[in-house]
Amino acid sequence: MVGEMIRHVCEKSHSQHLELNRVSCFNPCLFQGQGSGMAQASIGIIGGSGVYDIAGLENKRWEKVESPFGAPSDELLFGELNGVKLAFLPRHGRGHNIPPSEINFRANIDALKRVGVSDVISVSAVGSLREHLPPGTFVIVDQFIDRTFAREKSFFGTGLVAHVSMAHPVCKRLGDHIEAAAWEAGIAAMRGGTYLVMEGPQFSSLAESELYRTWGCDVIGMTNMPEAKLAREAELCYATVAMVTDYDCWHPNHDDVTVDQIIKVLLANADKAKSLVKHVVPHISADAKACDCGCRSALQHALITAPEARDAAMKQKLQAIAGRVLK
Repeated sequence: MVGEMIRHVCEKSHSQHLELNRVSCFNPCLFQGQGSGMAQASIGIIGGSGVYDIAGLENKRWEKVESPFGAPSDELLFGELNGVKLAFLPRHGRGHNIPPSEINFRANIDALKRVGVSDVISVSAVGSLREHLPPGTFVIVDQFIDRTFAREKSFFGTGLVAHVSMAHPVCKRLGDHIEAAAWEAGIAAMRGGTYLVMEGPQFSSLAESELYRTWGCDVIGMTNMPEAKLAREAELCYATVAMVTDYDCWHPNHDDVTVDQIIKVLLANADKAKSLVKHVVPHISADAKACDCGCRSALQHALITAPEARDAAMKQKLQAIAGRVLK
């Protein structure tokens, strides 16, 4: 129990099938009022405070980004890493003052889209449901089971209905880059795995932990849903790096884990996450095939409401998210 609690508190320190009718690469800034002087970035990192404390990150500044979906978790930290513009968003806010169920996931994704982000890397602390995934392992997740129930899960709704595919909920292209970067950085990373997203804030019971193992889940956490679903609706490429801090309560030695052991893993994971970001940014920025990624045309055939029946206020609210298909 101690290990789980510390893991949660210290979280702060798709390949989708390509459409036959390919659309041109979408510039998310097109619908966002570039004349406002808002900072811009192409790669977004969502995670804890330790992730953005990266050596070599230049021109750092915190800026508030307004969203019609409410306030994001925090201001965005903009910076440049070897000339590549990045935006970091503390998922729980600086100081970790927002619990998982109260994160405004819609505002977070909308804010990233508004500043020009097209690729999102989510970094999250998780518990392991598998013996072969010990503390310190990074899992490049490729599937989710969403067990959350108290969160807004879509940008769309009454007045403008849309259904996107979540068969492949993460971007394979980004996963390839993360895998290559992990290898370069000497980080133990497993490609592929299922992330069980629970509502929280309480942790799972032993019976639940054992049940999730029978479902084929590999790691468990509270933060990546509906984040991944909203990123898909926003036509953003999205990938999750799940950092294992301890075994979930199914493990027979779970209760023997000490506070010192958990803190040691947390600090080591934070250092590895920073190294991973530094290594993966050049891969993403140099990717000439990014515009062909199916994630960026996820809404191409997703809108169900007839054009003449679409609510005008909803259309305006969704300009940053869905402006490409609402023209």
